Amino acid sequence: MTHRHVLSIAAILVLIGSIAIAGPKNYGKKLTLKEKTKVSDILANPEQYDGKKVLVEGAVVDVCANRGCWIKVASDKEFESIRFKVDDGVIVFPMDAKGKTALAEGVISVKKYTVEELIEQGKHHAEEQGEEFDPSTVKGPKTVVQIKGEGAVIK
Repeated sequence: MTHRHVLSIAAILVLIGSIAIAGPKNYGKKLTLKEKTKVSDILANPEQYDGKKVLVEGAVVDVCANRGCWIKVASDKEFESIRFKVDDGVIVFPMDAKGKTALAEGVISVKKYTVEELIEQGKHHAEEQGEEFDPSTVKGPKTVVQIKGEGAVIK
């Protein structure tokens, strides 16, 4: 075996080892809060949290397929989740974050949307996901609660 082969094999082994022991990955700003807030508490009383910084933890149940600009974090209650949205390009979440656990910190935003705004959002979301959108599925104004993301750790 030549010296070059030995170095190539060594480099491959180091790469494989670093992938196998890859720990939590940080995205965006460093987390500052220590106390976690339950997603279910936020969703039960959104106005109480509007404009406040929170730290939530849960499984990543969805990731923006288009730009990686948001993740959905599962609640501690079944069938609930909260969207953790960042500005495009500021943080890019990888698709393989789905199924992992996220610690996510940001400011709660509670916004009421009109039917027209919801139709526009639905069209945009369908385009991102490569799906069709039926505007007749929008049944009235809606309050949307999400976290304006600042930083996250995916583990």
